Amino acid sequence: MLSALNNPRLHRQVFTLAIPMVLSNITVPLLGLVDAAVIGHLEHAWYLGGVAVGGTMISVTFWLLGFLRMATTGLSAQAYGSGEKQALAAVFVQGAALALGLALFLIALHRPLADVVFQFSSASDEVKFYAREYFSIRIWSAPAALLNLVVMGWLLGCQNARRPMLLLICVNLVNIILDVFFVLGLGWKVQGAAAASVIADYSGSVLGLWFVRGLWCENLLPVVSDWVNTIREGIGRLLRLNRDIFLRSLCLQVVFTFMTFRGATLGDNVVAANAVLMSFLMLVSYGMDGFAYAMEALVGKAIGAKNREELAGALVTTTFWSLVISLVMTGVFFGFGKPIISLISDIETVRATAAVYLPWLALMPLVAMWCFLLDGIFIGATKGREMRNTMLVAMLGFFSIWYLLSGFGNHALWAAMLSFMALRGIALAAVLWHQWRKGIFLNF
Repeated sequence: MLSALNNPRLHRQVFTLAIPMVLSNITVPLLGLVDAAVIGHLEHAWYLGGVAVGGTMISVTFWLLGFLRMATTGLSAQAYGSGEKQALAAVFVQGAALALGLALFLIALHRPLADVVFQFSSASDEVKFYAREYFSIRIWSAPAALLNLVVMGWLLGCQNARRPMLLLICVNLVNIILDVFFVLGLGWKVQGAAAASVIADYSGSVLGLWFVRGLWCENLLPVVSDWVNTIREGIGRLLRLNRDIFLRSLCLQVVFTFMTFRGATLGDNVVAANAVLMSFLMLVSYGMDGFAYAMEALVGKAIGAKNREELAGALVTTTFWSLVISLVMTGVFFGFGKPIISLISDIETVRATAAVYLPWLALMPLVAMWCFLLDGIFIGATKGREMRNTMLVAMLGFFSIWYLLSGFGNHALWAAMLSFMALRGIALAAVLWHQWRKGIFLNF
């Protein structure tokens, strides 16, 4: 298997898929910074608070529905690898239909959903008012935003990462430009920020569908004439896979939400320090996500083609480069973590507090890379049940370790988070090893 490292073609395949996704991920925090800068220049703080709260509601909602991208990537990659053109066409049609159905469901229920969320919020009345205003406008982007997830997953499954990169960059650039124009130019304030995002998502959908049409023609996929039967046939597998990935994502969101809210009980300096360190963790995820996406696409294609040699090459080469990137990140955090913290915050107490917990974060890339890569393997293999079950085990481990170490304050939270990442990787690796030895991981 290690001989795969001597194959330049495999290295080129990994980077062709991974690098565009890493680059497109960089535009996400850039958009957040522009939002904060534009809204933050208005006369009252509650505008920024409203956009932050409303934006978080939208982000969490759409993030929990990220199974649309993951399931579509795995299924389309397998269909692409097997050369089953009818199946490849059906994956996109089924995913798009499910995305639009979920979007209509969200739009229909967005008012009671907002009411429930705000009942648990301690924000001021002004912040709640503008958060609701932002949310009620942004929710209308749901059809486009969810369809974009399917488009990205389908394009990745077809071994094309350049077009998803262009799609994400287009969405975020349009959003940034319209943000400035609507808020500062036209004075639309919170409504302008929300409208900019809605228009950006629909712009991305137009571009994405154009990309899909191009690949559809390149691969000579059949014209879908019987939409009802195309959606119905095989939809059960898609729904089960999406259900399992959704539950897995929900467990992940519970852990990160607990990390934030529990840290808030430990004092202002700890909250601020954790926010700084969590921004480092986001950098780790952006870097590792690119290689996880590459793993999804390559593993799915190899399984669809029933090619064990190609599968082994994808596993070895992607793991090698992920390990290299993780070692670099760990070295940077250990060597330059304190200066980077100083760039993010000039408050001495926050800097000092963040430095205390920096070693936990510095170890994170080497520990977390395994769960990112194994997620990619299982998504490519469309094994959602195993991902769901191992995530549940890791979540229970997180809370157990936090409870046992709770007397150590914030150290307990970071120890639990590091253990959570490790448990995710260990549990998935154990399942992979068991199924591989028994010959049940592959269907060939």
